Amino acid sequence: MKKFYLITNESKDPVGVVTNKITDIIKKHGGEAVCVKNERQALMDQGTDGVDCALVLGGDGTLLRAAGNMMDSDIPLLGINLGTLGYLAEVESACAEEAVEKLLKDEFVREERMMLSGRVMTGEERYALNDIVISRCGPLQILNVRIYVNDRFLHDYCADGVIVATPTGSTGYNLSAGGPIVEPSARLLLLTPICPHTLNTRSIVFSPEDEITVEIPEGKDGHEQVVEANFDGSNTVTLRTGDRIRIRRSDRTTGIVRLNTESFLAVLHKKMSEA
Repeated sequence: MKKFYLITNESKDPVGVVTNKITDIIKKHGGEAVCVKNERQALMDQGTDGVDCALVLGGDGTLLRAAGNMMDSDIPLLGINLGTLGYLAEVESACAEEAVEKLLKDEFVREERMMLSGRVMTGEERYALNDIVISRCGPLQILNVRIYVNDRFLHDYCADGVIVATPTGSTGYNLSAGGPIVEPSARLLLLTPICPHTLNTRSIVFSPEDEITVEIPEGKDGHEQVVEANFDGSNTVTLRTGDRIRIRRSDRTTGIVRLNTESFLAVLHKKMSEA
């Protein structure tokens, strides 16, 4: 690797200390660093020719945003954690120099992470690396959702919402909602209710070939429900009573660069000890 995009969460590196340090390291070793403030605009203006990797400086949220913006570029991402508890951003800022030197020596592994595709009734399709969350918007109230799997009725949930997550997203909102942690290179779908108003609080694991449909029925006393489908925590679509969203494994993937030779279980142990 020689040429890098540097994508920085400026709220976590406000004066560019880490960004400038990494830029200097890359240039010192004969590489090229391009600092990017708007990934989509950079791809339009400069293209992807010769760009080997995007270094994402921030937390998991910064990396998810970059993954969405650069989805069509085929440029792999490496997260450098400037946040608190990062599962996606595997390199800590203190180890940035060592990480960059490994990249320049091509000492890395590229993983292709599964993504989700969500299609609403209008035909609009959006994508997520971590999860698609259907949750209430507006006043605090119980949300009614109806779940179908491969067009067969599964269950009606009364809850704060439901999460459909990838293995990569299993350590995100899914984990906070009590869902299982999954090895990120696995291929499966997770369905987890958020604070369900029932004794049945279990997550369900589905095959990657399954399609999950979330329908918004009438609310209590026949009232119309207005909810949000949230893609990776930032990209939202409004749904109302009668609407459906179909969620499946996407044909697209996100390239994630791994430098760490530790097993997933070793990394998980370390993260859990830090929490």
